[in-house]
Amino acid sequence: MSRRPLPHPVAARLSTATRHLPAPLAAVDLPAFDRNAEHLVGRAHGKPIRVATKSLRSRALIERALAKEGFAGLMCYSVREALWWAREGFTDIMVAYPSVDLLAVTELVSDPGLRAAVCIMVDSVELVDLIARGVGDVRGLRVAVDVDASVRVGPAHVGVRRSPLREPQQVEAVVRRAQERGLLVVGLMFYDAQVAGLPDSSAVVRRLKSRSDAQLRLRRAEITARVRQLVHLDFVNGGGTGSLHVTGRDPSLTELAAGSGLYAPALFDGYDDLDLEPAAFFACPIVRRPADDIVTVYSGGYVASGPPGWSRVPSPLPEHGLHRLRTEGTGEVQTPLRGPGAARLGLGDRIWFRHAKAGELAERFTHLALIEGDEVVGQAATYRGEGQCFG
Repeated sequence: MSRRPLPHPVAARLSTATRHLPAPLAAVDLPAFDRNAEHLVGRAHGKPIRVATKSLRSRALIERALAKEGFAGLMCYSVREALWWAREGFTDIMVAYPSVDLLAVTELVSDPGLRAAVCIMVDSVELVDLIARGVGDVRGLRVAVDVDASVRVGPAHVGVRRSPLREPQQVEAVVRRAQERGLLVVGLMFYDAQVAGLPDSSAVVRRLKSRSDAQLRLRRAEITARVRQLVHLDFVNGGGTGSLHVTGRDPSLTELAAGSGLYAPALFDGYDDLDLEPAAFFACPIVRRPADDIVTVYSGGYVASGPPGWSRVPSPLPEHGLHRLRTEGTGEVQTPLRGPGAARLGLGDRIWFRHAKAGELAERFTHLALIEGDEVVGQAATYRGEGQCFG
């Protein structure tokens, strides 16, 4: 994967700004966050971007994104998370993943205000029946249908394994069962993970992404038209940070979704024409010097989800002149780093890292230091910092 360099050294600036705060700590560079927001909106072809909360996991930063023109609505990852936001007064909430938390769904349908604010996801007749049996009176419960957006190349399945629904008749069957049960089908979702979440690592990958988009547009148009004959749709959602510029051209879609691009984690360095600035970082202090060319920092083992490998491990900023040891990686309590930069570092100095993904970093910290220039201008509580854990 290619690595896009940082536009300018930031480690010294971040260390200066946070010198009064204990480490390990996490920080967000607000000007970079704001510029990333502008860049994402500029790629969306005028379509509103629903904020993917899992990619931020901080109420203050989610609200900061929503306050910007071009962003509208929340895309949550848990029904309980959606309830939390709805009780805070938010009214345009979609849960992007199916849930079998029937107690939370019961809570949702029991309150007319919550029911009007939240739309949950279904992707099978089986799930519709499970919710109806487990909750009882589900009349008026708003749902969207998640449709498989992967591409098929011969017998090969390219993309993530999400919805089992692929053909129009399969989607129609779920819509009709939902109607029979008294559910209100108000949306469709098509997440093209093989476009939005796959770096442009080769010419083969670029061709695959182009072919996938062309194939999906035809299928998405057919399915959307078929469902619109049965119900009124409030939204048809698609795309992600890595595919806004492509997916946003599809007239079948009424909105897009993004979140990770606001933090610009390391996995996005390999995308063509994605001009994002790293905005989220974490720092670990040096606690040992095992050798002249090695320093050891406290903690650091914040490995991201996904296929196991080095692409999921946090990376020290290049300006430190350090690299991870293949024999140890990043650790639960300590992380050794080797390189020429070790000679100019001492105990207590901070090493700044970028996480491979976005919102998962927030699960490790209760607060994020908010930085402008070389000053901390505030703190943003993470979900953890507000006592929330949605899995």
